Amino acid sequence: MSAPMKRRDILSLMALAAAPVLLAAPGAQAGGEAKKHTGGESYVSFNTLTGTMNRGGGRRGVLTVDCGLDVPDPKLRAYAELSLPRLRAAFVQVVLTYAAGMAGSAPPNPDVIGQALQRQADSVLGQPGARLLLGAIVAN
Repeated sequence: MSAPMKRRDILSLMALAAAPVLLAAPGAQAGGEAKKHTGGESYVSFNTLTGTMNRGGGRRGVLTVDCGLDVPDPKLRAYAELSLPRLRAAFVQVVLTYAAGMAGSAPPNPDVIGQALQRQADSVLGQPGARLLLGAIVAN
């Protein structure tokens, strides 16, 4: 047998071996439990936001921002959860714009990023009341 054929066979066996583990994972079943909600009752979480940036020497880099919203008002929180796609789109646009304008060697400024994300949250939700919480901001 040729070497590519052996690799293909090994990959197939690895996929078959991993299938039972993936099927038994929590949330993989149709009637499984809901995903664990971290951060308390008033916390609305987002997936990690990323944007590309230019580094020195013509290289590309990635700006990664972890954030969430603290929304104590139940009605506003329900609206925020319904508006997650719009909020995420607005947040991604902020991160993309900020990353595109970053100098190659400058570290990210969490104050500027946080203020811009807070403005977008207030704009999308139509009122203040949701407080932006920043997690890790990494530029690499």
